[in-house]
Parts: sequence; structure tokens; C-alpha cells
Amino acid sequence: MITAFLTYFLLGLALSLTPGAMTVQMVQQALRNGFLSGWFVGLGGMTIDFTLIALIYFGFSQFLTNPMVETVMWFVGFVFLLIIGIDSLKESKTPVDFSGTAPKKSVAKAYTSGFLMAISPANIVFWIGIFGPLLVSSLSDGAGTHFVVVAAGILVGILVHDIGLMSVIHYTRRFLNQKILKGVSILAACILFGFSFYFGYEFIHQFL
Repeated sequence: MITAFLTYFLLGLALSLTPGAMTVQMVQQALRNGFLSGWFVGLGGMTIDFTLIALIYFGFSQFLTNPMVETVMWFVGFVFLLIIGIDSLKESKTPVDFSGTAPKKSVAKAYTSGFLMAISPANIVFWIGIFGPLLVSSLSDGAGTHFVVVAAGILVGILVHDIGLMSVIHYTRRFLNQKILKGVSILAACILFGFSFYFGYEFIHQFL
């Protein structure tokens, strides 16, 4: 069991290193508002990851890949990423407080942004396509013990990545100035808009 846990821990860690909209938002929030804000973006995304694991366990994989469901999720992803991108642009005008006091942006809002960003066909297909077969095959254990070990390994790998990345960002942000952080927020907004427009394109493409 320990070998299986470590194997899937490394898989979760390696795959979470792939840059994407979630990582961009986490870095941007950690730079501007500190460790907790960036980490809670990741926790929001992990909530969806955990939900997908539960759905895979109960056999809902086919429902998640249904064309109608995918179409709805492309639209939802387009809207939410657009809103988050606009929010990032607004934040670029706000000076960053390096005094160590609590950030103005609540961790609840950061968590919500991560949660909403994770509701996208790209994330669903990623989970169903890569982790789905591994999780389903692990159900061969009648008691479901192996499934729990595999799922835990993957989630802990993602969690360690998020904490490690946010720690690095948090302790290096003090060496940056307001101008650089403003540029980071604008760049993050542009990247999020790019993902948003891609989701919008895929949504429209479903009807062509």
C-alpha cells in the first residue's frame, strides 16, 4: 500500500506542475495577498478534484463526458474565467501591502475563484482521461481500500505542490516592487482572458 501511495503521490505531484489557468490565479493571488489567498485558490480546485473522485467511484464518469454536460461546462468556464480575469485587472490598480497584515481580499473569495475555475471540461476530461482509468482499475479491490490509497496519493501530491509553490511565492514576494506586481496582475488577466476565449470558442464550436 505504501508503494502504491508513493507512486500516485508522485503522479499527482508531477501532473500538477503543468501550468494552467489555476496555477496562474494561485501565483497571482499569493503575490498580491499572501500564502493563504493563493493556497485557498488551490483548495477550491481540489474540492472539485475530490468531487470527481467521488463521482468516478460511484460510476458517473459517462455522465461527466456527456456532450450536453460538456457544452454547459464550456460556457460556465468561459463566464467565470472572464469574470476572474476582469477581477485581476482591477486588482492591478491596488497597491500591495507588504506589512504582513491580513489581505483585503478574503480567502473565501479566493477559494470560490479556484472552485469555479475547476468547473471546466478541460479539468473534467483531464481527470476522467488520466486519473479515471487508474481509479476505476483500483476498484478491483472489493473493500475499496486500494481506491482510497490511489485517490489519497493523487490528492496529497497536488496538495504538496500547492503548498510548496505558495510558500516559494510568499517568501519571495517581499523582494518585488509594486510595478512588478502590477505587471504580474495584468499578465495574469491576459492569460485568464486567453483561457476564457478558448472556452468560449469551444462552446460555440459545439453548435457548428
